[in-house]
Amino acid sequence: MSDRPIDAGTSNRPEGIRTSRFAVPTAVRRLVRHELRAFASLGRWVGHRTHGVRPGDLAAAYTGPQTAMMYGLLFVMVVETVVLALLIPWPVVHLVFLVLDLYGVVLVTALHAACVTRPHVVRPDGSLRIRYGALFDLVVPRDAVVSARVDRRYPEGRLITLSDDGVLDLIVGSQTTVTLELNRPLPFTRPLGAPERARTIRFHADDPRALVSALGRNA
Repeated sequence: MSDRPIDAGTSNRPEGIRTSRFAVPTAVRRLVRHELRAFASLGRWVGHRTHGVRPGDLAAAYTGPQTAMMYGLLFVMVVETVVLALLIPWPVVHLVFLVLDLYGVVLVTALHAACVTRPHVVRPDGSLRIRYGALFDLVVPRDAVVSARVDRRYPEGRLITLSDDGVLDLIVGSQTTVTLELNRPLPFTRPLGAPERARTIRFHADDPRALVSALGRNA
């Protein structure tokens, strides 16, 4: 997920494109990229396809705790759109709110679709790819894992929470179910581009026992 470094080939790009890369903040560019990837996930979701899952891989879903919340949010947004359509008498204002509401509905659906179509992945070589939609993506090599265990916790905090001692919580629906102990700090990138390092990773999987078992078999 990290941004690709600018190489010598960049000098062949039009001046306007090269200038825009520096004029637009990294956080804004990453947000736009995340949204585009989320929208692309809608097609995969409809077609029942996944991203980054190859033959022999174990795909581990993690959307269970948030699915009801997402559908509840969508229901509220649709109701709000209908109510505003009935209450706002000014056509221009009504159109603006309608466009914003519809965009919000599509975006929330796309974010959930990205989570469904981008599951965690255990590779045959024992490596683990931990993801959250298009926002987070971390590959953990097999030789970096000291232990993996089912460990249900209910931490407080945002989606990505990093403690001072290097414990990374990737929280879904206010919970995590798997804990990875590593033998070295692994670098990862926050959604807006900030680099960090984690020595312990706690994340959610809907079937944590299957994921931990797959890691054990591939050890």
